Amino acid sequence: MAEFVGKSIYFATGVTFCSLYAAQPIQPLFQAEFQLSSFQAILFTTLMMAPLGVAPLFYGFLLEAISARKMVRWALFLLGVLEILFSFADNYITLLAIRAVQGFMIPAILTSLMSYISYSSGEERVQHAIASYIGATIAGGFLGRFLSGLLTDLYGWRFFFFLLGVLLIVCSVLLQTMVRDVKLNYVRPSPKEVVNILHQKTFLWLYATIFCLFFVFAAVMNYLPFELKAMCPQIGETSIGILYLGYSMGILVSLNSRRIIAWFGGEVDAIAAGIVLLAVGALLFLVQSYKVMFLAMFVFCAGLFTAHSLLSGYLSTLAKKNKAIANGLYICFYYTGGTLGSILPGVIYEAYGWHVFLSFLLIMIFVACVFTLFLKKAIVQKC
Repeated sequence: MAEFVGKSIYFATGVTFCSLYAAQPIQPLFQAEFQLSSFQAILFTTLMMAPLGVAPLFYGFLLEAISARKMVRWALFLLGVLEILFSFADNYITLLAIRAVQGFMIPAILTSLMSYISYSSGEERVQHAIASYIGATIAGGFLGRFLSGLLTDLYGWRFFFFLLGVLLIVCSVLLQTMVRDVKLNYVRPSPKEVVNILHQKTFLWLYATIFCLFFVFAAVMNYLPFELKAMCPQIGETSIGILYLGYSMGILVSLNSRRIIAWFGGEVDAIAAGIVLLAVGALLFLVQSYKVMFLAMFVFCAGLFTAHSLLSGYLSTLAKKNKAIANGLYICFYYTGGTLGSILPGVIYEAYGWHVFLSFLLIMIFVACVFTLFLKKAIVQKC
């Protein structure tokens, strides 16, 4: 029974991330069908992501008194129903309103699943369980993008969203076998505790680094489909979805984080190497060729996930106390960077095009490198 529950949790995690990113590769299709600007089309993904930026600080007030089993099952069920309604909606405002409401379901699901995994796994298995959870998020992120493109080409965009709705409702049924009395182990941070952490330079520079990196990553992930359509108007949604195969580098990187640290002789140097790799990937995207961009995605994602996995791991080393708040702030900076990166660079893309857009993102990557140098200096001073 425990093994069945574990597999159901990872399946539910993957399907949830499929739902989060399903609209991303077909945003140009929404743009054409509903006569939208690229900014309006990107809101289908941005509105789903935005609540994740505030969830760690505010969701505890709502969720700590509710069992993980009840919260996750209701959230999955509602997300599934909304996904089915999305597949039948026929105007932009209705579609956008549904995505906005769905965005508030995602943190409830992920928070509940993470809490349940931490509670129900033995001390000797919790690290492996969390690693499996992260693997499920990465797999879901890729499959959501790839299957969305593939099934849109085969059956139209509505089919995949209807299928996701059914799968989410199935997940809510499968998870009825979860232990009934697991409560969310959630910390409600006080403003003073948050300010105290941000006053420490090691945390401030670390958070600033991941903010810049996910800002850049989200910008490329969201606007790349539009550039592909501009380069080759006849390109199919399947080809756009396949381009996200590089996202799978996250699994490879997360499984080899210790080797990466050992190779570069320390966490901060390894993080810096990941940022350089991210920059190389961004430079490759300047070449307007599908084959080069396909390769660039692997390099780009390897760089992001190297820096992200090492920064999040190093945070646990730095946080001697208030670890829950420190980790919560990391998630806030991560997804806030992603939300703003999905919106602000679009102004540059619309006005000046792909090359100026990437040049701006390269500046952001350079700023992240500077923050990493400040982080290293702060760590040395602290020692």
